[in-house]
Amino acid sequence: MCGIAGAIVRPGDRFDRASLARMLGTLAHRGPDGEGMAQLPGPDGRRVFLGHRRLAIIDPEGAAQPMRDAARGLTLTFNGEIYNFRELRAELEAAGHVFRTHTDTEAIVHG
Repeated sequence: MCGIAGAIVRPGDRFDRASLARMLGTLAHRGPDGEGMAQLPGPDGRRVFLGHRRLAIIDPEGAAQPMRDAARGLTLTFNGEIYNFRELRAELEAAGHVFRTHTDTEAIVHG
């Protein structure tokens, strides 16, 4: 089980990475193996904050979240497991996608 936190912040509202870090701190028991944060531009001048506390099950070394694919403008954080990700990965690799990790998260990003 992992922990996810996030916020969409309007211009002028007081919220920053430290605020997100405090939110993630309350979820530390759900994901003791790592923590990640991302701040992204949102619509209409808003800011989007994504945070993740990780319980490492698949690819303990390479699957940090939120996971970004900057070339395609995607950022993902999720809690779960894609049981058929190896089959999905093989299909995506056959279609030309290049993977950097061995995780189910990256299969979602490429899919």
